[in-house]
Amino acid sequence: MRLKNIPGAKEAVDAHPLVIHSPEQYKGKWNEAVFHRSAPLHVEIGMGKGTFLTALAERSKDVNFIGIEKMSSVLFRALEKRDALEEPIDNLYYLRFNAEAITDLFSENEVDRIYLNFSDPWPKDRHADRRLTSKRFLQRYEKFLKPGGIIEFKTDNKALFAFSLEQAEEAGWEILQKTSDLHKDPVLSQDNIMTEYEDRFVTLGEKICKMIIRNPGTVKA
Repeated sequence: MRLKNIPGAKEAVDAHPLVIHSPEQYKGKWNEAVFHRSAPLHVEIGMGKGTFLTALAERSKDVNFIGIEKMSSVLFRALEKRDALEEPIDNLYYLRFNAEAITDLFSENEVDRIYLNFSDPWPKDRHADRRLTSKRFLQRYEKFLKPGGIIEFKTDNKALFAFSLEQAEEAGWEILQKTSDLHKDPVLSQDNIMTEYEDRFVTLGEKICKMIIRNPGTVKA
């Protein structure tokens, strides 16, 4: 389960200079107004404690990254990781934000890639639309992903993975790659960065599923 109720976490997040408050004001101008450079914009929704995104931002300094997390105590841990870096990076900012309103943040064609790692499976059928890989959310992502924009999704939940593949196909997204055992896949395992959940599950012998899908706005050759 996720970490909850760290005393002072909300206040620390509120005061941290790398957390963007009132992020709706930057819709359509993230690169210009926040990062002050032109570069691909990648977003992780539900970033957890930041292990994955921090490592990715360190490795890909030519990309602008935004990490979105709705819980202050979890985001606080991500900020601790960022503050502990020996070499500072300037290509990663954070939002405390609920993904339900994700289309309020980005304009058409503004985002190049989305990462969804170990998202809440919302196991009850009546909550299926709340899953971040549901058709409902895929339609939202289409509003701001560039033509040919990519979503990378990882999970240990086989039912959620099957659901996600079905939803992508029904919504007309192109499934570029998929695997039900990421760490034994010779292609997808290359350069894989593990999240804190992934590291725990792999240690327990659990298999990790991954899919990479492409925005149906892709221009075909």
